[in-house]
Amino acid sequence: MSDQVLIIEDERLLGEEMARHFRRNGLDVTLAPDLTAARKGLNGREGAPLVVLADMSLPDGNSLDLLEERRERREGNGEEWILLTGYGSVPDSVRALQLGAFDFLEKPCPLQRLDVILNGALRSAKAQRRLRDQSRSNSRRYSPEAFIGRSRAATQLRQMLARIAEVPFSAMMITGETGTGKGLAARILHYGGMRADGPLVSVNCAALPRELLESELFGHEAGAFTGARKRHRGYLEQADGGSLFLDELGDMELDLQSKLLTTIEDQTLRRLGGENSIQVDVQIIAATNKDVAAEVREGRLREDLYHRLSVFKITLPTLRERPEDLEDLVPAIVDELNARSERRVREVPQGVYRQLREYDWPGNVRELRNVLERCVLLSTGERFPEQWLQLGHGGGPASQQGPELEGNRVSIPLDGSMRLDEMDRYIIQCALERNDYNVTATARALGTTRETLRYRVQKYRIDLGKGDR
Repeated sequence: MSDQVLIIEDERLLGEEMARHFRRNGLDVTLAPDLTAARKGLNGREGAPLVVLADMSLPDGNSLDLLEERRERREGNGEEWILLTGYGSVPDSVRALQLGAFDFLEKPCPLQRLDVILNGALRSAKAQRRLRDQSRSNSRRYSPEAFIGRSRAATQLRQMLARIAEVPFSAMMITGETGTGKGLAARILHYGGMRADGPLVSVNCAALPRELLESELFGHEAGAFTGARKRHRGYLEQADGGSLFLDELGDMELDLQSKLLTTIEDQTLRRLGGENSIQVDVQIIAATNKDVAAEVREGRLREDLYHRLSVFKITLPTLRERPEDLEDLVPAIVDELNARSERRVREVPQGVYRQLREYDWPGNVRELRNVLERCVLLSTGERFPEQWLQLGHGGGPASQQGPELEGNRVSIPLDGSMRLDEMDRYIIQCALERNDYNVTATARALGTTRETLRYRVQKYRIDLGKGDR
């Protein structure tokens, strides 16, 4: 289907000339001589136009009034407006841009220039519609029903997520073990709430060093530090009008926690190296797998930030607390994996469910997904291959119970039973032991710098003893 353009022009010859020109370029053009006809074209059943090319002064009013009317009523389908006038004035151009018009042009405007501007408006409108469609799709995908399970704990959690999503909260806390679905809960809260049309920006606080995390969160100005060649909008600015999901908040340094608290309270931030405060409208969803009360007592989490985030707080149940949910989770995950890997597993024997119920699931739903993915990928028919469960008490090869060091090789389980930071710590600890805790030699062996290794050693509180060289 051709890209649709609506031309609003009361000068018949000019309107027909533009329509012929754009049709030769492959566009689907509708011509309206006044605002009455334009309203029918904008709200008709044939599909909303991507771009509206409108003369300002029309027999029955001003196109700016129609644009303002659609903005106030939140009508429209993401179309871009290009306004034409034979009597350009500064107030009109300012008003047009304030209303979100793509461009404001004086007549006569050469068709070649109009082609360039129109093509830019078409690209912008298509991008807006893609984002809108994606947001609507995510809203359907991440409804509270996305948290699967028939247990009382899962039912209560769905009800709580649905209720909180209706509330215009500024910040909240999600707690729970690794793999329980904190990221899923954050998406349900965002896409089920009032900010669904805004961005959802996610950041793992444990994955970034302190200096980089501060720059990524708050942004920086050009020249703020070595390597800062241009201005950078941080995650908080990128999430303006939407939500920021801070995973593993407990790994954030205390001074950054203080800056975050200020942003939550005042809805303002200051980029690194910046002089002015920037207003932001962002909803903070923080998550941690740690005991937050213990983190506060031991001084690793600011008490004022904890209380600010805990106005709304939910704790996700572990999988071992709701084994009856396996009957719902397994078919749903297997169906998803079938679609992704082009397998056709349909039958899950009761023996499989028995083993799944007897297992403790330290990695929770994430570990379950990893186990099921292995089995589906190794399947050869419609029957679930029970021998590949490898839960330590079933058929098939014995599963690895933890990390192992064999010569110059480190073996780490990828079944969800170890967090990424635990893997990182184990590798660094093994490398330090093999190099007699010589930091320089260990950094060389790991292909990193002494500074990066020292940061990791301090982060994981690894005791170097007398070997700090």
